[in-house]
Amino acid sequence: MTNLYLIRHGPTHLNSMVGWSDVPADLSDTAKIERLRKYLPDSGKVISSDLTRARATADALKLDQERLPDEANLREINFGDWELKQFAEIDRTDHDLLFAFYDTPGPTSAPNGESWDGFCRRTDRAIDKLMNEYPEQALTIVVHFGVIISQIQRAEGRGAKQAMRHKIDNFSLTHLKYSVSGWTINRLNFSA
Repeated sequence: MTNLYLIRHGPTHLNSMVGWSDVPADLSDTAKIERLRKYLPDSGKVISSDLTRARATADALKLDQERLPDEANLREINFGDWELKQFAEIDRTDHDLLFAFYDTPGPTSAPNGESWDGFCRRTDRAIDKLMNEYPEQALTIVVHFGVIISQIQRAEGRGAKQAMRHKIDNFSLTHLKYSVSGWTINRLNFSA
């Protein structure tokens, strides 16, 4: 059995679509980071997305496990032309496309961006590669909202729209287990 400890990075305080933009996280809540650390395994591997907000959050956790190289395939979804724009601004120019993007997630993408289906294929491959390379180990993975939702979708075996209804807070822990018999959700959006 492989244990996935999925941590959402610290907050960016941006009220916009933040995907591939390399923005920093606010890591000033050191007490929360310390509490979160107590719920993470003492063994296994640690990895993060290659974006600063995830990398810096992983660094702030100060875990003793081996740190694997940052992984670009664990980045958030690419919002393309919507990147760093606020929802209301996008709605004024791309209302129908924006509605389709959230109401029927799957093949729809932002202009010059990534579809949910493509994003899930990318993140699933990255997670599968880690589980194959480090079977039966605990993997602490510091990533983004979308990456965590994509793995919850896999574990639940439901559609994207249902998975997107979950709330995933900054500094939260989602603990999934995978074995030959399938997925188990142990914790979802746990906040220490």
